[in-house]
Amino acid sequence: MRSLRRLARHRSLRRVVGLAVLAVAVGYLVRIVDGAALGAVAGAVLADPIGLVLAVAAYAAAFGLRSWSWCRVLPGLPVGQSWAALHVSLLGNHVLPFRLGEPLRVTSVLRRTPLPARPVVASAVTLRSADLAAVVLLALVAAPSLLADLAGPWRWAALALPAALAVAGLVWLGRLRHGGAELRPAGAPVGLAVLAAWVLEAAVLWQIAQAAGHPLSVQHAVAVTAVTIAVQTVALTPGGFGSYEAAATAALVAIGVPAGAGFAIALSTHAVKTGYALVAGGAALFAPAPGYWGRFRLPRVLPGRPPAVPVAADAPVVVFLPVFNEAATVGEVVRRLPAQVGGRPLVTVVIDDGSTDTSAARAAEAGALVLAQPANLGLGAAVRRGLAEAVRLRPAAVVYLDADSEYFPEDIEALAAPILAGSADYVVGSRFAGRIDRMRPHRRLGNRVLTGWLRWVSRRPDLTDGQSGYRAFAPGAAAAAEVIHNYNYAQVLTLDLLGKGYAYAEAPIRYAFRSTGSSFVRLLPYLRRVLPAVHRELNAADSSRRSAPVPEVQSSTTWAANRSLAAAQASVSNPSLPSASTAS
Repeated sequence: MRSLRRLARHRSLRRVVGLAVLAVAVGYLVRIVDGAALGAVAGAVLADPIGLVLAVAAYAAAFGLRSWSWCRVLPGLPVGQSWAALHVSLLGNHVLPFRLGEPLRVTSVLRRTPLPARPVVASAVTLRSADLAAVVLLALVAAPSLLADLAGPWRWAALALPAALAVAGLVWLGRLRHGGAELRPAGAPVGLAVLAAWVLEAAVLWQIAQAAGHPLSVQHAVAVTAVTIAVQTVALTPGGFGSYEAAATAALVAIGVPAGAGFAIALSTHAVKTGYALVAGGAALFAPAPGYWGRFRLPRVLPGRPPAVPVAADAPVVVFLPVFNEAATVGEVVRRLPAQVGGRPLVTVVIDDGSTDTSAARAAEAGALVLAQPANLGLGAAVRRGLAEAVRLRPAAVVYLDADSEYFPEDIEALAAPILAGSADYVVGSRFAGRIDRMRPHRRLGNRVLTGWLRWVSRRPDLTDGQSGYRAFAPGAAAAAEVIHNYNYAQVLTLDLLGKGYAYAEAPIRYAFRSTGSSFVRLLPYLRRVLPAVHRELNAADSSRRSAPVPEVQSSTTWAANRSLAAAQASVSNPSLPSASTAS
């Protein structure tokens, strides 16, 4: 706790210092700015859009070289994610103080690729060290007299910090590589690419100075850029605002540019680079997929359809109903279910999720096998349990049905038919493709909006009902299905099975609004729990995208034994049975 308070104090101190430095820098710049010169430079730059576009293209090419360099040093890093990480870092450095964008290049790669942290950090440090070494070298080579004019006898001290950081980074890298980090040696090609990137970056300053009527040689443009970046090694303000302009203006004045024009050129150069950082960095947060905050949609390319599970000739169709305080309806729903589906016997299993009424007794009286949850866990947990219990019975198909009498038990044939025919692995009963006798207007609107969202997330234009309480599963899909939260199942179950490649279909069904009880769905609590769960589902590790082991074909003798076991489990009384709510 004490360390947390200390960390909070340090963060507050950094904010205060950063804001203070920013205020001083802004105040100083407002006092010295030459409005006429600034306006003239801005107008001249905008009057030559082609030159500006070419300069920005050169700036972008510099980041292309850096992306290539990183991929060469770090095996397995996709070039797109390398590009994205560098631009996310650039964006962070332009909007955050203390160069806090630097860690973002590492976190971006770690969030968006399966690469381990050690080589990612080591390679990032390698290239950042190479950057600093290149800046020092260019500042010394391009215009050594410029350093003498600016810093006098202190010119070596002015370069000491970036040089020390470069050396420290390279030494640390050597230790990491010696310790087994999987990295390639940087080598001459990477070193040349880093130097070339800084030369290309100087194109922005060169073009703006040309347009402003104060042409610079390439050598001077590179030198001013290098000196300015060296000063920016530790930037207290967001984007180094103030210190960038001060360093660049001083360097320009030292090579003969008037102070007013020098400041205008420096500020315009910084503005162009900031604009690029905001646009390219903003795009890099989301592209390429997965974005910095993960995926928001299923991938365009999904795994192939898993092989079908062998089914015994006498395997049943298993329907399970999660129940929570549905004593008024569950018995009727169970009794209305047919004895056979597609010529196969139907087994009805009720998962009692902590009902405090007589739901369990009503279901048992109607002929269902009643299984109790160990505690009041919620609808998602009840569906997870129902799928698991159904798979244990080695079914030909599994059907999930809400027990609140909003759905018609007689429609089970329509849902199970594509599963039994082998044309689909996962079938959702669609109320909107079927017949709705009654649905409250706000419920209809909510279902439409959530379904539209799920349709976009899943990239399935044929998805018409994302919240249906009537679904069917092939045995393999039921075994592989994962419900990652206890609150609900609707969206995450669909995304899970689609993400694993199972064939999706819909069947039109009938719907009548409940006449008793109430739905557990309340808009804000529902969204607060479902949206994060959907995000977690979309960003599940690829290694988890695998089908469950194929169940063995089971004879009627073994099936009967399992049925007896389930019945025995159901006979154990538990006054505090857990709860499952139904959703609509």
